[in-house]
Amino acid sequence: MSEPTGVIHDIGYQRYTGPRLGRRHVFGALYLHGLRTAFGLGRSAKAKIFPWLVVGIVVVVAAGLTAVRTQTGQVVMTYAQFADAMSWLVIFFVAVVGPELVSRDLHSGVLPLYFSRPLPRGDYALAKLGALGSALWLLLGAPQVVMFLGAAFTTDDGMRGVWNELGDLLPGLLYAALWAVVFASVGLLIASLTGKRAFAAGGIVAVFLMTAPIVGILSIMPSRTVNELAMLGSPTALIHAVGRYTLGDLLGPGGQAENQIGDFGPVYVAVAVLLVAGCVALLLLRYRKVAAR
Repeated sequence: MSEPTGVIHDIGYQRYTGPRLGRRHVFGALYLHGLRTAFGLGRSAKAKIFPWLVVGIVVVVAAGLTAVRTQTGQVVMTYAQFADAMSWLVIFFVAVVGPELVSRDLHSGVLPLYFSRPLPRGDYALAKLGALGSALWLLLGAPQVVMFLGAAFTTDDGMRGVWNELGDLLPGLLYAALWAVVFASVGLLIASLTGKRAFAAGGIVAVFLMTAPIVGILSIMPSRTVNELAMLGSPTALIHAVGRYTLGDLLGPGGQAENQIGDFGPVYVAVAVLLVAGCVALLLLRYRKVAAR
């Protein structure tokens, strides 16, 4: 009997000899992918409907405010007030986009692929957080730029008027960043707790909307101190209070936080910082535990 012989076939496999870009480029690619996902870019037409519907609403509102100001010369809404007025849309945007960014990966079980080197566990969470925060800031900030351009091209004071308008725009963009940071950190933490997107979306809406009655209850308590600290009971009210303390008249007269925070403005700022820091720390801890499974 003849001995069996084997044949080795060359099917073209080659060792990768290109550049290895490393951790920073992986983080950037993950961040960019998350930002594109937030607006449905590179995905099906169905995935684009809700985010671009929200974008369309805020842009139309901004364009309408700009048109009214152009015709009447009256400022209907400041830049910071615009962010306040659009906050209800931000809640639902986070409730839809947050689970898309993290819950889908949990459900499909692809995290071990992400967590292969050189991407540390914390980088994944921070890239997703940055993507959601950037999307929210663009959602609230881009329409303010539209309002600014309309006002800048119609001002009667030349460059002085443009400069004054820019001075009003910058605090509005910072206020939009506050909304983005708080909502992104809280919303993404909630979304990371479950792989079921419906449960994650419901949890996000519940935290932002169901906590509002707490503020109402605390604000009618007989203690003045409790009344002035009532806006700590809801993330949305907390942002209003910080905005009222830091921006003052840029939020206009009246409003939810008018005369309600007393001398506790620094307390509200400190709580907002601690809230964001705590949510980020818990988010990092969450993915450390996920990776350990």
